[in-house]
Amino acid sequence: MRRPELDYVLTTMLESQPEVSDLLFTVDKPLQVESFGELKPVTLDPPIERLTPFQTETVALNLIGDNLWHLTDLIRRGSCDTAYTLTDKARFRINIFSQRGNYSIVLRRLNTVIPTLEWLKFPDIIREIPREKTGLVLVTGATGSGKSTTLAAVLNEINHTRPVHIVTLEDPVEFVHTHDLATFNQRELGTDFDTFSNGLRAALRQAPKVILVGEMRDRETVKIALSAAETGHLVLSTLHTIDSGQTINRILGMFETDEQEQIRARLADTLRWVISQRLVPKVGGGRYALLEIMGSNLRTQESIRLGESEGKSFYEIIEASQPFGWRTFDFSALEAYEQGKITEETALLYCTKRGPVTRGIDNIKKARGESTLGISSLRMKSPQDGGKAAPPPIPMALKLK
Repeated sequence: MRRPELDYVLTTMLESQPEVSDLLFTVDKPLQVESFGELKPVTLDPPIERLTPFQTETVALNLIGDNLWHLTDLIRRGSCDTAYTLTDKARFRINIFSQRGNYSIVLRRLNTVIPTLEWLKFPDIIREIPREKTGLVLVTGATGSGKSTTLAAVLNEINHTRPVHIVTLEDPVEFVHTHDLATFNQRELGTDFDTFSNGLRAALRQAPKVILVGEMRDRETVKIALSAAETGHLVLSTLHTIDSGQTINRILGMFETDEQEQIRARLADTLRWVISQRLVPKVGGGRYALLEIMGSNLRTQESIRLGESEGKSFYEIIEASQPFGWRTFDFSALEAYEQGKITEETALLYCTKRGPVTRGIDNIKKARGESTLGISSLRMKSPQDGGKAAPPPIPMALKLK
């Protein structure tokens, strides 16, 4: 298979469904794309009903090209990450991995247009992040929850407002930023550096004001990131955690017990924002981002240093700071439901605490004049309806005699 043939296959897959987010190549399955969260088969001419091991391996080798780093990674570790550009149509983040002796491939479609905070329609409090001069900002969530998009929008805002040097360490480079007021140097794992910790250590000698670390994967990367944040840099990064509390615990869990007290103190001093995201189905199609936003104040710093306790959990701290723009997932879910962007079922499925959200939905329904019981058309049958009045209930004591 030559590159023009591969590009034809990828183009056909992209055009087969609306809003394609992922392209999948798996042995014994047809070509597949993910559209609105569901896998759909793709028909080629001539058709491919089931992919063979030879076909998936050929596609994998074409995507890797002549990059010996990724090829070695695939052979030794069983998987590798790379990127691929489809002329001027799309750019992909790719994971190639071995399963049962065969190769499978997942291509995540990347947005080639740099997003803006206005386009994302995020709360105004997010605009505080590009104004930070130092410290650590974490964007968290599951794979595919839009973390990279959020960070790209933040970097884009910095690019248009501050004349600073920005170094990014990515796996792979997703959004290619053009120089505006800021100067960008974007480095890719496996091509420009070997590990995030080594890339971050080198970045400290490259005179940046802003550093983007694609992911906090190990304790060494976290320690260097904290050092960078302490020495006057703004460090942006991601973690695969579901909320702010789990984010703090994940970072602390990377260190031994005797190190945690020091790490707690450093994290409390440097952490500025934790933005957690969940992409949920939107009414009418598409997806909507629910956000949990936690900033830094005396209460969060105390909870980081001493640990969560009754009345001092991160959830309760965020809830108490909602007048200042912070928000829990539950607040975001209720807001989206009230605005008609998501359904009641979606709000309950993706919230953190069902009880408060259920009560909140009932209050919204009452304000709209809707029923909150889910039962309608109930009435007592009377003699005027042509029937007899219902007899009084028999006492339980008489039933037992």
